[in-house]
Amino acid sequence: MIPTLKYLALIALLLVSYDLSAQKKQYKAICVAFYNLENLFDTIDTPDVRDVEYTPDGQKAYTSAVYWDKQANLARVISELGVDITPDGPAILGVAEVENRDVLEDLVNMPAIKDRQYQIVHYDSPDKRGVDVAMFYNPRYFRLLESRPVPVNMDNLRGRPLITRDILYTKGILDGDTVHVMVNHWPSRRGGEAASRPLRSGCARINRHIADSIRATDPMAKIIVMGDLNDDPINESVYTVLEARPKIKKIEPHQFFNPFYDFYKKGMGSNAYQDAWSLFDQIMLSYGFVSDEAKGYRFYKATIYNPPYMQQKTGRFRGYPFRTFDGDTYISGYSDHYPTFVHLIKEP
Repeated sequence: MIPTLKYLALIALLLVSYDLSAQKKQYKAICVAFYNLENLFDTIDTPDVRDVEYTPDGQKAYTSAVYWDKQANLARVISELGVDITPDGPAILGVAEVENRDVLEDLVNMPAIKDRQYQIVHYDSPDKRGVDVAMFYNPRYFRLLESRPVPVNMDNLRGRPLITRDILYTKGILDGDTVHVMVNHWPSRRGGEAASRPLRSGCARINRHIADSIRATDPMAKIIVMGDLNDDPINESVYTVLEARPKIKKIEPHQFFNPFYDFYKKGMGSNAYQDAWSLFDQIMLSYGFVSDEAKGYRFYKATIYNPPYMQQKTGRFRGYPFRTFDGDTYISGYSDHYPTFVHLIKEP
């Protein structure tokens, strides 16, 4: 438990100072975040993709003015993530529901975050709506070594091949630490939570297989699993298949630590549906981030970012995250999900 904090800048990384047992220590801090951008489409009708409604002539009248307003709104949110401790914001940011690389290029070049010079990792996925996952990284803190899309090869509820988003795998050096990151957007609960459960559990198994392969050669490997999982921390895919658990002192080498479990148990969420909160947007950390023997960056704290301006004030979605559209009416919101992030710290 850290009693007091004061923040200092050191080589553009924040140093967190605190007094522990009369011995003053200083720590570097890094922010890792995830944000579902809620249908960040361009305004062009792409052949063989279900995106007509997100065009100027579509039912949502998705014009260039709407597109650029949404981009500015998203950039504002991203510019604020984690800056209370890390002034440069997320060193790594996973995102979901983006149509293509072009919309990502436009986003990282918005004035609110352009100075960070975010680099992009993105692959087109087979999703029928044309939405993908991607990752931004700040090259001052993260050096990309490799990346690849991981197909989700399984059958859907009708026994046919499932067409969904790939999992994005990346490996890189995060301020001296080798880290592996998997960005996810698992299948929805369409058809019912129970009926669609095997699809999300299947995605969890793919993440688990990748993680186990990495840990087979390095038990202390630093692995981050993040995304919009369409499941809560207590659900089978997360709690049982991934073995993402809430008690940091009880995490075993083959398990993950899920800092968002306790948020969920307290009734907090990152998205809402039918007047009930869910916490689908999670970031989970491997044993190498929480073990007493871990070197380098370690878990410090987690946050659901939900300032008042990102909350719907009126209408049928009052109290929910301030979304982009109410039906087909543009309401100049942000996303129907709140972003989540974790701070990691290490001695410099």
